[in-house]
Amino acid sequence: MPMPRRSLAALAVALLPLLAPATASAQSALPRVSPSDLAYLGAFRLPPGAGDTTSFNYGGTALAFNPARNSLFVTGHDWHQRSAEVSIPELRAASSLDQLATARLLQPFHDATEGKLRWGNPADPNSQKIGGHLVIGDRLVVSVYSYYDGASTQAASHFLRPLDLSATGRTQGPVRVGRLYPGFVSGYMTHVPAEWQPALGGPALTGNCCLAIASSQSNGPSVSAFDPATLATGTEVASTLLVGYPLGQQLGPGETTQNPLYNLTTQIRGVVFPPGTRSVLFLGRHGVGPYCYGSGAECRDPADDSKGTHAYPYRYQIWAYDANDLAAVRRGSRNASRVQPYATWNFTLPFEDPSNQHLVGGAAYDPQTRRLYVSQQCAARDCEPLIHAFELRSGAEDRRPAAPGDVRAAAAP
Repeated sequence: MPMPRRSLAALAVALLPLLAPATASAQSALPRVSPSDLAYLGAFRLPPGAGDTTSFNYGGTALAFNPARNSLFVTGHDWHQRSAEVSIPELRAASSLDQLATARLLQPFHDATEGKLRWGNPADPNSQKIGGHLVIGDRLVVSVYSYYDGASTQAASHFLRPLDLSATGRTQGPVRVGRLYPGFVSGYMTHVPAEWQPALGGPALTGNCCLAIASSQSNGPSVSAFDPATLATGTEVASTLLVGYPLGQQLGPGETTQNPLYNLTTQIRGVVFPPGTRSVLFLGRHGVGPYCYGSGAECRDPADDSKGTHAYPYRYQIWAYDANDLAAVRRGSRNASRVQPYATWNFTLPFEDPSNQHLVGGAAYDPQTRRLYVSQQCAARDCEPLIHAFELRSGAEDRRPAAPGDVRAAAAP
């Protein structure tokens, strides 16, 4: 005789406490990503523009993957901060730029914030920038930040709009995410795999790092869990800080020291969380040489002649965090500023030059093909960006990297 529906529901509720530990155990035992798990596939060029407002040159930031069209949302020229959508053409591991395929422009450049980039802070004379894009069904989340917010006046950071960049009058925001200064959340974003959403407290992650005012930003990668769907409900939504380093609690031994974790030359522009793993990967660049403040000549930095912070040479870098540590922060058993990466490693990209700054514009992940897309800024003439792709091979396992010359494992927290 079939059991009544109400009895089945009651039985399911009664079993939840018994099932949850098993689920959590399986989740916590998922493999961690190491450098050997990432195989380089090739690269492609972005379509050329007719002028600054229709160009990716000096841009190529804030990548987001769109599964509906196998495409990428990308921000164009740095001066104009316009968003566009491009196809993903054939990937080629070429030795010449001319051998690379060129993406098609699926949606031309638009202001994805509909003129709201200067979100209630019109007196701020500093640059306002797109920090990230994230595709949620038929909606696009856009995060924004003030590059040099000396007075810490930014109050909100996220927009929700249609995927159609030409649609007007339907952009919601700006919305405040969490209660911390927006610089902790106003940049890169990624999806949280379904198996990790209960443990981390949301279906998406959003964060930022290393902006100009260290006293109000995260001094190391930061990320918070949130629900992008709630952006449609009001002017402020909840989030949970899972990793973040306020001033005085920076990642590593010191922001003006030579170390593999963080200094004042560090930039982080992307985060991905591959399903089937317990690795949250932050991507950016890091100065691995002696720290110096001064001009490029004074600091012997051939890549950057400006007056400021230097740590030549620069390297593309990944900071790898264990999601179990982030879950511990959410449970309240660990402080977000005490979490350490389980490893960091440098990686190389074709067409890089030892004399350039090794700028990463963004990162995005396609869970179906297990492809990691990385934007390499200023890789070609006129500061043209390139998009590179890696495949996460199924051999990912929980092991320490085996090449100490290239990979630096972080000390245990």
